[in-house]
Amino acid sequence: MSVDPMTYEAQFFGFTPQTCMLRVYTAFQDYLFEVMLVVEGVMLKKLDGIPGCKISPSKIRKCTEKFLLFMKEHFDKLFSKMEEVLLQLVLNIPKNVLLPEDRVQEQYPYSEQEFQALQDELQQLQQQCRAEAVLEQELLAELEEQKVVKAELEKILQCFDGLENICREHGAGNFKESFALLTQSSKKLQDVLKEVEEKSKKMNQHDQLM
Repeated sequence: MSVDPMTYEAQFFGFTPQTCMLRVYTAFQDYLFEVMLVVEGVMLKKLDGIPGCKISPSKIRKCTEKFLLFMKEHFDKLFSKMEEVLLQLVLNIPKNVLLPEDRVQEQYPYSEQEFQALQDELQQLQQQCRAEAVLEQELLAELEEQKVVKAELEKILQCFDGLENICREHGAGNFKESFALLTQSSKKLQDVLKEVEEKSKKMNQHDQLM
């Protein structure tokens, strides 16, 4: 069998020429075995009808096997020549023949260096796509967080609107002004509380000295 992979022929035929030849060889060999069995069966019947025949079936089997071996050796020699002819003249695509699906390479030829450059560029583009995909996921996650924060802010604004409406119902005026006054009052109360605590500490120190 030929060791040439014949990949271009496999592309055209849909199978490797070596596989085709192997199947042909196997089919011929199987047919030869079947013929020998038929011949052996006919001989056994003919000899069985001859009175006084002393040729045993085992001896006929040995003769059949010997003849089969002889036929197989000659068949292998003939098949080797047939295989060589078929692989060279029938199942071989000449070097100057270009398949229709490969004609685009003839129109747009490129060197090995150019092909490698395209491969490198393709790899860079794939890396950029992966990086952009990761960035897109991060942006989507950030957008989801912003949606959550926006929802919380809307709740707070609704709460302030409700407080302002309550202040208006009770005649407290503008909620912002009321909130500012409340903040100032709270600060004053904190200052008074701090002053009381300081005076209390001083009085305790004075009592301890007495």
